[in-house]
Amino acid sequence: MTILEKLQKIQLELKVSKDQKNSFGNYKYRSAEDILEALKPFEEKYSVLFKITDELKELASRIFVDSEAKIIDLEEVDRESSISSKAQAIIDFDAKGMQNPQRTGSASSYAKKYALGNLLLIDDTKDSDAMNDSSKKSITLPILKLGSKEFKTAVSYLEKGTDFDKVIKSLKNKFTVSPQIETTLKLTVNK
Repeated sequence: MTILEKLQKIQLELKVSKDQKNSFGNYKYRSAEDILEALKPFEEKYSVLFKITDELKELASRIFVDSEAKIIDLEEVDRESSISSKAQAIIDFDAKGMQNPQRTGSASSYAKKYALGNLLLIDDTKDSDAMNDSSKKSITLPILKLGSKEFKTAVSYLEKGTDFDKVIKSLKNKFTVSPQIETTLKLTVNK
C-alpha cells in the first residue's frame, strides 16, 4: 500500500469528536492534542508515523508560528515517503491574561490543529473557535478556500498594490477568512 493509499484510508476512518468546551464563547471544539490522540491507533495499523514541527517566522513585523504536519510511511525504509501540510497562526502578544510563552503555545497549538486538519481533511466548518465573536449574532459565511477564484482575485489585487487591510476587510464581509488564509495572502504578496 502506498503512502497516498494509507493517508486516504486514515482520512476516511478517522473520527475526532469535539469534546472540548469553551465556556466563554459557549461552543465545542477539538484540540490538536485530541487529533493526535485519535491518530495513535492508525500509526500501528498502517505502519506510519505522524510528525509535527513548528517554526517561528516573521512577516511585516508580525511573528507567527508555521506548523507542518507530516505522515511518514515506515515501510519505505530505503527512502523517506511522506506527505505534509502546513498552517500558520500569528502570535497575539496583546492577548490579555497570558504570558508570552502561553501566547506562543496557543498560536502553536492552533497552527498544529489546522495543519493536521488540512492533512487529514478534518472538516471544521461547524467549529466556532476560528470565528467566535460573542458580540455578534451567529452568521455563517462561506469559508474562503485557498486557490479559490476569490482567493486568486485577492492575490491579484494585492500584487497590483491594493492595501492589504482593505482587501482583507472586503473578503471578511463575504467570507470567513481563517488566520492561515490571511497569513498565506501576506506571504504570497511579500515573496
